[in-house]
Amino acid sequence: MSRAEQPSRRTVLAAAVAAAVTGAAIPATAEAAPGTEAGRADPDGAPAARVDYRAWTTFRDWRSGTARGTRPVAGARPGVVIGAPAGRTDHTDPHTGRTAAWEYATWTSPVHRLSVPATEVIASWNAHTPSGTWIQIELKGTYSDGTDTPWYVMGRWTAGDGDQDIRRTSVDDQGDGRSSVWTDTFAIDDASTGLRLTSYRLRLTLHRRPGTRTTPTVWRLGAMGSDVPDRFTVPASTPGLAQELRVPRYSQEIHKGQYPEYDNGGEAWCSPTSSQMIIEYWGGRLTEDQLAWVDPSYADPQVCHAARYTYDYQYAGCGNWPFNAAYAATFDGLQGVVTRLGSLTDLETLIAAGIPAITSQSFLAEELTGAGYGTSGHLMTVIGFTADGDVIANDPASDDNEAVRRVYKRREWENIWLRTKRYNASGKVVSGTGGVCYLYFPAHPSPRQRRALAAVGVR
Repeated sequence: MSRAEQPSRRTVLAAAVAAAVTGAAIPATAEAAPGTEAGRADPDGAPAARVDYRAWTTFRDWRSGTARGTRPVAGARPGVVIGAPAGRTDHTDPHTGRTAAWEYATWTSPVHRLSVPATEVIASWNAHTPSGTWIQIELKGTYSDGTDTPWYVMGRWTAGDGDQDIRRTSVDDQGDGRSSVWTDTFAIDDASTGLRLTSYRLRLTLHRRPGTRTTPTVWRLGAMGSDVPDRFTVPASTPGLAQELRVPRYSQEIHKGQYPEYDNGGEAWCSPTSSQMIIEYWGGRLTEDQLAWVDPSYADPQVCHAARYTYDYQYAGCGNWPFNAAYAATFDGLQGVVTRLGSLTDLETLIAAGIPAITSQSFLAEELTGAGYGTSGHLMTVIGFTADGDVIANDPASDDNEAVRRVYKRREWENIWLRTKRYNASGKVVSGTGGVCYLYFPAHPSPRQRRALAAVGVR
């Protein structure tokens, strides 16, 4: 995130989708009020539930899919691994130019019928990928008219970036004239037609160097489908919790100019900085050996490490949402998902169970009192609520670590996070994130944590 209102690559792509949906810019006087179509709500005033998150995580789940060379593994953390490879393929890495042979095996999920026919789908996964291994995640869906999408690549992931590894990457230029993949998000090209995705399958392809017994292990594979209505404002929620979690504070701004090969350095590192805060809240730590590559004169080297190992070589940034969740899950005992929440009440439910959240929002400087900047896309860590219901956030866009803790007005904050449409500094209509968040939590949640996660649709 830059302090300036500069369009990110994600925003440029999302704006293309928004233009297809709206057809033209909406005049500044046309902002919808709560209760209208753009801000419609259920009779009780809460935003309508428009999200369907489904994940495969159990031994039974991994047995339910279609396997070609993979096998399920039981244990404390069930998963899927390469058994007897289904074949061998040559892959040319577009970011290094190297061509290498790989053994592969696949696992394809059963068809999941969405409870919410979706305009967008975001996949996320948790995996162990030793050196010399990588995974590809694909999605194929069925439209509401009964026709199918092609297989779309939602990501090629490896935790490392050594000579034995590919470069983790999203894949551009995927579409069939009706839907497209924008970095990490499947989207219907023109939602105003009524076309929706009604079901999908996910396919994993696990790769390893030929002749080795090394294998990736995938513990969690899931996707969030949503159909959040276009809205410039959302109904106000009622405060229900006063609590603050003790989450480490890290500033991205102190890393300006460091490692510009990773999205021009720290000023763009809101996502990995936020991820590192919550990883360490749950006890995740990096060793001296892991951090040995970082210039010893740099403070908080773990933030530099998070930027490097969330970097998407195609997107050319560290803000790929599923890549951040996958990075969090490389730490022992953690898992991560990308989903959407419907209200600040959902966040209060999580905070009450000890689960902080990373939220994505965009706003003008005057729309968020006390921020001191405007942004076309920024990640913050929500750590609690005041007695008045205002949001306590660790905002990495701060001058130093001490300044990271901020208190933002509840009404302003919920609107910039939950809306799907907004006006940028030029007065043009652009997209909002509609409640996107990352959730990182223990691989074995407590009963209270499980109940809170279930309450927001994550199991």
